[in-house]
Amino acid sequence: MAAQDLEEPAGAAAGFDALLASIRSCRVCRDAPRGAPLPHEPRPVIRAKPSARLCIVGQAPGTRVHASGLPFTDPSGDRLRSWMGVDRETFYDDARVAIVPMGFCFPGQDAKGGDLPPRRECAPLWRPQVFPHLRQLRAILAIGLYAHAYHLGPLVRGNLTDTVAAWREIMEATARSGPPVIPLPHPSWRNNSWIRKNPWFEAELLPVVRQVVAEAIGG
Repeated sequence: MAAQDLEEPAGAAAGFDALLASIRSCRVCRDAPRGAPLPHEPRPVIRAKPSARLCIVGQAPGTRVHASGLPFTDPSGDRLRSWMGVDRETFYDDARVAIVPMGFCFPGQDAKGGDLPPRRECAPLWRPQVFPHLRQLRAILAIGLYAHAYHLGPLVRGNLTDTVAAWREIMEATARSGPPVIPLPHPSWRNNSWIRKNPWFEAELLPVVRQVVAEAIGG
């Protein structure tokens, strides 16, 4: 990809930098929550630039990401990079790859030690402000139920398996009005059994994911 393809107007870059600064200083889930307040100090995590060609939409940071401030710094990230066919350096090149989770802060854990759902305050407040800046997107990877619900709307099927299995129709439908969206399960190792039960995922969908990613970001 030519260097000029990743350039952006100075004014647009400054405006987006200001938006990112506002997001990273956000404390609404602690100070004006919808329900119980966030039980710890917020640490919003997002990586993006207006030049990004690919957007990864996950759920919300986990404990490791909350500590590091860098998304997907865990075994799930290793698996996701394998699914995409990219190395760590490419994955964290925010000029090409935006990482915009449904919730920017670690939501805490439930009584069984699992991560809670993304905070309800985050998506309606910030996503309508972020995505108008990402005008260069060529594809979106929507990971998990919350990302599916937001980015697919009525295209969501009865459950996660049915939605991911309908990836061909979903890509075609979403491409009519914007960048194509590819629905994916979460790359957590907890989904090993799901992957074994659905061999079409690795055999049919992942080659397409790698092709779309390569075409979107170059290389």
